[in-house]
Amino acid sequence: MSISQAISSHIPYLRRFARALTGSQSGGDAYVLATLEAIVADPSELDESADLKAALYRVFLTVWGSMPVNGHVDQIEFSSDESGARRNLEAISLRPRVAFLLSALEGFDVAEVARAMGCSVEEAARLIDVAGREISQQIHTDVLILEDEPLIAVDIQTHVEALGHNVTRIARTHKEAIEAAQRQRPGLILADIQLADGSSGLEAVNQILGAISVPVIFITAYPERFLTGTPPEPAFLITKPFSVESLKAVVSQALFFDRKSHRSDDSAARNALV
Repeated sequence: MSISQAISSHIPYLRRFARALTGSQSGGDAYVLATLEAIVADPSELDESADLKAALYRVFLTVWGSMPVNGHVDQIEFSSDESGARRNLEAISLRPRVAFLLSALEGFDVAEVARAMGCSVEEAARLIDVAGREISQQIHTDVLILEDEPLIAVDIQTHVEALGHNVTRIARTHKEAIEAAQRQRPGLILADIQLADGSSGLEAVNQILGAISVPVIFITAYPERFLTGTPPEPAFLITKPFSVESLKAVVSQALFFDRKSHRSDDSAARNALV
């Protein structure tokens, strides 16, 4: 089996990790492409004797870390519409954030986190612990849930509220979603891809985003259908069945990169949603 065949199944998940780390699809994909180019140029960069996925992520983190700006996040210059990211930078320090994403979002055990980050198992465990404590201090917000399965909706609500957030409404249809966003502007949306009325959660979210700027996390049992590399592609995904750790990681990242400076005022948002 060629290297390209061996790593192909991991690429969609590496792209998801890259987007969560960088905060944008284009930025994340640029680093994934650079990673693949590095492997093609020097196949020995990918140590096939070790866990292949961890080795792939190690090459990615090496490429990503080779950019000085990524080693000094406090010096990044943001545009005006990225002031939310500037505000949240201090909430999660760099290496703990990487360790937490590898653990909670990608499902790496502590040893795999250590291999991917090139550190000891003890250091990886410490970084994950630090990230958990830092993330618990994140901004709390109002959450709108779009989910037609009652048990899953209650499960999501329980986990979201355990993180300190407030669930304003559980909407099962497109109409309910729009009405909920009109009634109380959410600070975060968690949306299933398929709603009870047969409509798409993507459509409901796109209508809401036409009026207000709000971070969105999509929930699906088939992430590979959406991690295709062709637009539109959700920036944040949770795969069913999900764990509380995975939910915590994605919620924190979505809020971390929240852009608030260009949101419409509430009255204009309500009018636009009608």
